[in-house]
Amino acid sequence: MDYKEISRKTVGHLYQAHSSIRNSGIDNKLIALVELRISQLNGCSYCCSFHANELREMGIESSLIDKIPGYKHSVSFDNRQVLVLKWADAVTGLTDDIDSLLKELKQEFSEKEIVELTSSISLMNALNRLRISLGDKY
Repeated sequence: MDYKEISRKTVGHLYQAHSSIRNSGIDNKLIALVELRISQLNGCSYCCSFHANELREMGIESSLIDKIPGYKHSVSFDNRQVLVLKWADAVTGLTDDIDSLLKELKQEFSEKEIVELTSSISLMNALNRLRISLGDKY
């Protein structure tokens, strides 16, 4: 189903929000990193491929991209990357550690960055669900 065409205005607003986040000043490599992680968690094959390629185009090594599913057991990620990946997991799964993770985020990120990051995570979950339920299967 061509959901983007069928509901051009509504879905267009989602993509406008995505563009707004990407132009908000937060590091786009971190945003792409969480978008890939969320797509992995949700099992969106199209989005996994898209965001992995995007990260490579941004200069992120394939070896690091390959380690994202096991980031908790790796020393390859810096503190900011680990925090945003943990936040992506927590917000996507609505886990019980959200409050403690938010405190950690506040030590490393501004409130605006946290809002943009959380908006990105929420939006990517919505976009994954649209693609998985209504989009072409890849």
